[in-house]
Amino acid sequence: MKRIPIIATTAILLSFGAVPAVFAAQTCKPLNGHFEASLVAPGQGHCPADPSAFCTAGRVWGGIQGDYEFVMSGATPSAMIGGTATALFYAGQSNITLKNGDHVFGTDAGSLDPPPGQGGFASLITFTGGSGSMSSASGQIRLNGQFDAIQGTTSGDYSGSLCGN
Repeated sequence: MKRIPIIATTAILLSFGAVPAVFAAQTCKPLNGHFEASLVAPGQGHCPADPSAFCTAGRVWGGIQGDYEFVMSGATPSAMIGGTATALFYAGQSNITLKNGDHVFGTDAGSLDPPPGQGGFASLITFTGGSGSMSSASGQIRLNGQFDAIQGTTSGDYSGSLCGN
């Protein structure tokens, strides 16, 4: 039996339209922009009613334009693995409502240095899908910002890419 290399097989299937939409070319758009958000009280908006919930809501502009919500799903002191005594590693979920009403969903992983620390944070949002024309959203953005615990706000910049069909 003669083996046909996978690349040749894929090329043949593509020429006949036999490959499912999963292999359809995605277009990726480089992104740069800014964000600002405020803390959301537990039980408000999409924030769980759990008194220990940490949620923010605000806006993004630049490469992505819209409203933004973040719900932290968990945090671990970085000191547990030799990190900064005041910093936390966290994970959570993001939902960006674009100006046209479509949504982009993402999973966040980051670090935050809340009081008595200096307030800095960095996060990686990996896009995991969405709604409407963004249902197949993928890509990542990196956030770099500042958390002001007294004002209850976050702000900063982001860069990365957003892909979709």
